[in-house]
Amino acid sequence: MTISVAIIGRPNTGKSTLFNRLVGKRLALVDDQPGVTRDRREGEAELGDLSFRIIDTAGLDNADAESLAGRMQRQTEQAVAESNVVLMLVDARAGITALDRHFADWVRGQSVPVILAANKCEGGGGEAGRLEAFELGLGEPIAVSAEHGEGLGELYGALQPIVDADAIEGDEEAAPEVQLAIVGRPNTGKSTLVNQLLGQDRLLTGPEAGITRDSIAIDWEYDNRPLKLIDTAGLRRRARVDEKLEKLSARDTARAIQFSQVVVLMLDGQTMLERQDLTIARQVIDEGRALIIAVNKWDLVKTKKAAMRKLEDRLETSLTQVRGIPVVTLSALEGTGIDKLMAAVFEIYQVWNRRIATARLNDWLAEMVELHPPPLASTGRRVRLRYMTQTKTRPPTFAVWVSRPKDLPEAYSRYLVNGLRDDFGLIGVPLRITLRQGKNPYVKET
Repeated sequence: MTISVAIIGRPNTGKSTLFNRLVGKRLALVDDQPGVTRDRREGEAELGDLSFRIIDTAGLDNADAESLAGRMQRQTEQAVAESNVVLMLVDARAGITALDRHFADWVRGQSVPVILAANKCEGGGGEAGRLEAFELGLGEPIAVSAEHGEGLGELYGALQPIVDADAIEGDEEAAPEVQLAIVGRPNTGKSTLVNQLLGQDRLLTGPEAGITRDSIAIDWEYDNRPLKLIDTAGLRRRARVDEKLEKLSARDTARAIQFSQVVVLMLDGQTMLERQDLTIARQVIDEGRALIIAVNKWDLVKTKKAAMRKLEDRLETSLTQVRGIPVVTLSALEGTGIDKLMAAVFEIYQVWNRRIATARLNDWLAEMVELHPPPLASTGRRVRLRYMTQTKTRPPTFAVWVSRPKDLPEAYSRYLVNGLRDDFGLIGVPLRITLRQGKNPYVKET
């Protein structure tokens, strides 16, 4: 079953531009003048491996019901009623208006999931407007640029769980498909591993480095769990990427990481962890993906205990932003260690998807503050942590409302991150905490 996504927002926030971007064609008329779109326009959209029906709507305006604008608004309301998810767009450069607030209140009352996106954030611009959009109470705003195609990976991450949930609702026994990318330096055994998993020579392999040029996606099942396996071209250090074709392969690999969920980084047990491996690992972490380290050719390693101890120490000191990354040893050629690898894939996928109730988080936050109070601000007053909520999964992302965010040391944020990992079992996945100024945004002033 294909889900339907309705793009809504006040006039001139870039809804039609985003619609055109997702359908890959210029189907909707775009102009700087507000109100260009009057009727609902539908198209078949693709984002990564997601396919869905998308509806471009007229700009929401608080107009008289019998006016043209009022009739356009009824069309928009009907589109929302027929959709599985609403994508509400705000203009990050213009900031949040009273009309944005009015329709955020309205859409919160609808029985449909809402994704909030702050448009016109190209090049990092509009960040102030994106942060301001938190006050709408629709979760963490995604920074996008419909015109330049930026932020589509984050939009994919927000839509994927809804697509999964819809698939499960249609079939109670169905499990969501796990997008699994296999990356690493050239000739570490990535394609050999894929062939071992599939039980056939599906991909060309050999001793020559760089045989795989493209990211190749293969539908597969393991223990009745559906997966999409992505074998990628080997990533070399940027200084060595000279050929045009190899540059395109590296870009394709980066895109595969962006649209994956779990990433297996293959190491060669003979050379272990090199600088380029750390660069790839940081790229995976920066994209917010779940990471597993797979040490291939482990059967050829003679001093296994010493090699593993050295690897774990290096990961601990070089990838401080994620503690407890799973490490699995295997031999892709011999087929040993495959079951351990797949168990780690499904386990880290569950952690990456974990959601924690807001009540539990705020009880936990109170305990953490009592155990270790925040320091005094420059004014001599203590920084107050007022409220906390999880704004998204994939990866687990949290927002904390603070009296003076700029006066809260980075060390205290790390204290909270480490506490979240230990107390809620979020070991081995990226965690994100954003600090917001003010009181609890979900409690209205009286």
